[in-house]
Amino acid sequence: MVQVPKNFVSDPFPYHHVLELEIDNLSNMGYGVGRVDGWVVFVPYALPGELVKARVYRNEKNCSMADLVEVLRPSSERVEPRCAIFGFCGGCQYQHVSYEAQLEWKTGQVAELLRLQAGLEVPVSPAVPSPQVYHYRSKITPHFHKPKGEKVGNIGFLKVGSRTEVVDVKQCSIAMEEINVALPMVRQMVHKAASQYRRGATLLMRVSEGSVVTNNNAVATEHVGDLTFNFLAGDFFQNNPYILPLFTDYVAEQACAGGARFLVDAYCGSGLFALSLARRFEKVLGVEVSESSADWARSNARTNGIEHAEFLAASAEAIFASVDFPAQETAVVIDPPRKGCDLAFLNQLFAFGPQRVVYVSCNPATQIRDLAEFDKAGYRVESVQPFDLFPQTKHLECVVTLVRGQV
Repeated sequence: MVQVPKNFVSDPFPYHHVLELEIDNLSNMGYGVGRVDGWVVFVPYALPGELVKARVYRNEKNCSMADLVEVLRPSSERVEPRCAIFGFCGGCQYQHVSYEAQLEWKTGQVAELLRLQAGLEVPVSPAVPSPQVYHYRSKITPHFHKPKGEKVGNIGFLKVGSRTEVVDVKQCSIAMEEINVALPMVRQMVHKAASQYRRGATLLMRVSEGSVVTNNNAVATEHVGDLTFNFLAGDFFQNNPYILPLFTDYVAEQACAGGARFLVDAYCGSGLFALSLARRFEKVLGVEVSESSADWARSNARTNGIEHAEFLAASAEAIFASVDFPAQETAVVIDPPRKGCDLAFLNQLFAFGPQRVVYVSCNPATQIRDLAEFDKAGYRVESVQPFDLFPQTKHLECVVTLVRGQV
């Protein structure tokens, strides 16, 4: 007899009730969407156009969650996943979908978010594909729980649908080959040193110049086009080097398209956008909350012989008072954390009033939330361009170009 979870809500379906569903959509979390008399049921790994059997494991206020039991009529877009633990490891959501379909669904999801969250009916350009769709990640961070009896358990990533259970990952099909070569040795070292861990830990593995760095404070190097970037291995840097030249070139084209002479990079990190775009502007100002990242940006400017870029360590919410560029000749690039922009930052940005803003985001939901504020401040959306920096997963980057006071 199946034990029903203590807090299970039995309406509208009993626990482990099996449904036969037509899947008609795909959510931005990668779940197939089916309906029973109008009631929405989300089914991971089910695809639009499929007829499936699904087993309900949770009823929420306005939907149910169900596990995929069987695909009765498969979609023509369904493919065989490359990874043996796909569907158990939570790192990938789309290995069972053809890459062309992944791009189409990601593009459509951005358009849907624009319509539903911001009330904007604007064209969304087709997502730019990654030149490499497997073995592209230059950094992974597997983790493990506190050892039991001086033995380390699974080392890997969270199991699908769990906030605590870790799936053992011996190889990762989206990590660069250098990482997969080094991973068995790193895992072996952790198991041998089990007695030294008093709690769980997160490991760092980042590719730098053909080798794998595991120390957060070591210097890592990445090449983007003809530029060289050095930074601390534990700091943020985009993790798909294969698409970065296309990505930064597009941001550069959008930033300078209106004839702007000056550039402000408001979340500059170690200088990726500020330095990649510098050749197109007379002067560049990058701002970064971390003093060490600002130092790396200055160092990277020197390494690449870029003399007209200045970098400040300051909160992005307090930068425009020190910007003396003429607003009508200035473009601003913003690439905030996943939470999006704080209202204090947006208000300062609007008060400064740059000619163009290029908003880069790894979280289209918070990006599109912020677009409502741009709309109120008199900016219009000129273009929306998704980039698939994260093939086989639900994630993407989206670049939105905004122009002030034009109709």
